Amino acid sequence: MGSSEEPDRTSLLHDSSSPTHPLLSKSYPSPSISEPQPESSEPDQTQFLQISYNYGPRPFKDLPFLILFLLVVLCTFGFGIFAVVNRNPNSSSVSSYSYDSSSTSCVKNSTASLKQQPISDYLKLSSSSHFWKDLIWTLVVTLILSIPFSWLLLLSLKNYTKQVVYASLPFFVVMPIFFDVYWFVACTVSSSCSEAFPLVYRILLLVFVFLFIGVIVWIIVANWHRIELTVDIIGIASHSLSRNLGLFLVLPCLTFSLVVYYAPIVVFLVFARLNGKIVPRESSGEYYCVWKQDSWVPAYYTLAILTMLWSATAMVELQVYVISGTIAQWYFAKDHDSTPKRSIRSSLRNALGPSSGTVCLSGLLICAVRVVRAAVDSARQEELQGIVNLMLRCCVNALLTAIDFLNKFTINFAAITGEAYCTSARMTYELLKRNLLSAVFVETVSSRILGGIVFVFSAIYAIVACAILKAVSNLGADAYFVAALAWVLLILVLGFFVHVLDNVIDTVYVCYAIDRDRGEVCKQEVHEVYVNLPIRRNHRSSLANRTVGV
Repeated sequence: MGSSEEPDRTSLLHDSSSPTHPLLSKSYPSPSISEPQPESSEPDQTQFLQISYNYGPRPFKDLPFLILFLLVVLCTFGFGIFAVVNRNPNSSSVSSYSYDSSSTSCVKNSTASLKQQPISDYLKLSSSSHFWKDLIWTLVVTLILSIPFSWLLLLSLKNYTKQVVYASLPFFVVMPIFFDVYWFVACTVSSSCSEAFPLVYRILLLVFVFLFIGVIVWIIVANWHRIELTVDIIGIASHSLSRNLGLFLVLPCLTFSLVVYYAPIVVFLVFARLNGKIVPRESSGEYYCVWKQDSWVPAYYTLAILTMLWSATAMVELQVYVISGTIAQWYFAKDHDSTPKRSIRSSLRNALGPSSGTVCLSGLLICAVRVVRAAVDSARQEELQGIVNLMLRCCVNALLTAIDFLNKFTINFAAITGEAYCTSARMTYELLKRNLLSAVFVETVSSRILGGIVFVFSAIYAIVACAILKAVSNLGADAYFVAALAWVLLILVLGFFVHVLDNVIDTVYVCYAIDRDRGEVCKQEVHEVYVNLPIRRNHRSSLANRTVGV
């Protein structure tokens, strides 16, 4: 689809006779016949005429949520320091105390013996030392190799997108079949596995996996007509990400900073359980000593865990903000052949400065959704009966879906314009609605294909790692466990790469919508691909009616 066809289609879609699409009347002439427009029924749309990346100084937005987040963090650290200072050193020696009837309290025995670790435990540790050595070295090598693997995957998706996608599709089916059949045969041959898993259970598991593979095949066949568009979208995102490779240095550093930030909170949680005292307790006329925690410890556990969850979701939104701001600066750059300087630094400065409250609010909403959804899933597992529980569950799921719908593309838009969270959510919805684009990105196949590619790539690596471990070590059956852990580690690293690429796709989608809204073409290659996305169905019929009427 060339660019020469886009203005015709855009002028058709943005007919100024439509009461809902008045923005591009300056770029495209209106027809001679127009309908009267009630001014009171339409909001003021002039604020949307100049949507673009905000390079200037940005005011602070959503500041109360930043203050709230800082207060929660300060309370967590303050009570944590109190927990460390106020800990009871005798918490681990309850067995050394006995009840004293004269003082009606627990007193420490004068002849408290220390338990000595048996020599057999040391022998077990020494005998398993080679296992831990091989495991650590395998994980370290996997972590080191994941960096060139990610770089190789990015270059392959950038230059050979179609070949990589079509070559990986058969492995989406071949790999599960291989693992399923290999496990079935290996478990049948092994006497210990055969005793643990009877033949009936092995056959049921074999059939279940084949049914799952059938679902994968059905998904591929049902979405086959969208593969070409998916290939083009992944290629565009890989190209834009390759022009901003500094993100692969900044984003891991942000993740590492979150780990460093978590470290003292974990220490506080450990010391918090040491706050209490040893008290006597009566049972059947006999007294014995037990450990009793202070009443504020459970409340602090709740506060600290919620703080960690909020911080994690805020960090995710911070990374999305940095990605969106960086990619948007590349998209709207005047010089199409170069990457703007200090784009990552300015995006990071905006995320930690004027838009820090917006990031905290977005993280709070996502954290609330995750907690409520976990509570709903837990209640569903308990199989609570009753029409009231069913209605309540449906209402909660509808509310969570609405929040997810609201949050879609909001942080991307906030990174581009610097607006507040609620304003960004409203403007994003109106922007996509005016341009007949879906508020929920219609091209979700790209995420599934990227996840499948990561699974195939990691599975091949795990097979090679297992073969090497069996050849050069004496791990025996433990080699499968070590290879499985290496497979999980590589999936986590490459999954982070896919997460970044997904956010790049969403950001380019929002930038393309802004281009359509302004009647401009900042990146010709993006328009040639994204113009093939389907328009909103609920606007398609009304658009046809207006066209026939004209």
